[in-house]
Amino acid sequence: MSTGTNNSSTTPKFFHHVIQSPERDNAFHAVAAPSEYLKAKRKEFRVQCTQCQAILEKPQTCKKCKSVWYCSKECQKTNWPTHKLTCQEVERSSGVLKIIQMFQANPLLMGYLEVGIIFECGLLDNPRMGLDVPFMARVHIAIEPSDILDFVGLYLNNNTVGEKLKGMVQVNAITPLHGPLPLVRLRKWRDFRAQCNVSESSAKDPVGLIEFVGCTEGSDNSVISELYIAPIVLDMARKREPFVTVNTATGTQLKTPMSTTSCLQFINMHIREDKKNQLCLRAEMTAQGKEVIRAAGRKEDALPAARILKEKMQRERIYANLLQWTH
Repeated sequence: MSTGTNNSSTTPKFFHHVIQSPERDNAFHAVAAPSEYLKAKRKEFRVQCTQCQAILEKPQTCKKCKSVWYCSKECQKTNWPTHKLTCQEVERSSGVLKIIQMFQANPLLMGYLEVGIIFECGLLDNPRMGLDVPFMARVHIAIEPSDILDFVGLYLNNNTVGEKLKGMVQVNAITPLHGPLPLVRLRKWRDFRAQCNVSESSAKDPVGLIEFVGCTEGSDNSVISELYIAPIVLDMARKREPFVTVNTATGTQLKTPMSTTSCLQFINMHIREDKKNQLCLRAEMTAQGKEVIRAAGRKEDALPAARILKEKMQRERIYANLLQWTH
């Protein structure tokens, strides 16, 4: 997937205040990006041919895994010896590419995701990171039930949970890719770095790669995009201003230090509070997505997706009662 550089002057301001009921819905609409803005912004994110890297207007998708795109049958055949090593038939929620594009088009969600990536990839520790030292972050995403009671039912392996469940995107983890980038990805980073160097406004800003990976067992398929870190985001990471949770019923405030964990928790709660799908990040649960939650409940920590979900549950307060009860 190809993305253009961001103009920080058009990026909405970030908000650290999280309002709990009864004003939570009003608070969500006050900071959430309008759906019209997101749909228009999504058009800037184009898919690249997996083989020749050409920007695609109408991508041809691998019919088996639905996770790679080509400009022609010729490119698909040429790429098959490489792609067949990871190509697996996996049930997917409809519109997985659209969901990733809508997430990337959202400046609030991407802003806090980028802050987490800055922390995890060590951009504050190494000023050359993203300038002449390439970096890449793997973002593990999943579709989770939008109703927490459905999540509890799956986690406890309750057979009364319905077959069709409404789901929502959740970010389960950020994993930095350590060591040299594979040659194809290194070339992709160098091309994007060269593109940014042409412009005075972005020549001194770090760039990297971001890989969105679905938390589904048995699939290594992913979507890779260029990642431009705007000065406003880098400055926010340096300042580390804490998140402030305000309970309007009691007026009490709770300050949470800014970290990768708190950024991911903010992202996931913001999506959870989107009851009317204004962010276009909701989709029907798949059988594989449900099984990951059941596997986490069975404590099958040897399965990577189940282990990553369990680690997320241990970080976020919404699961605290469930984990305490099951322990």
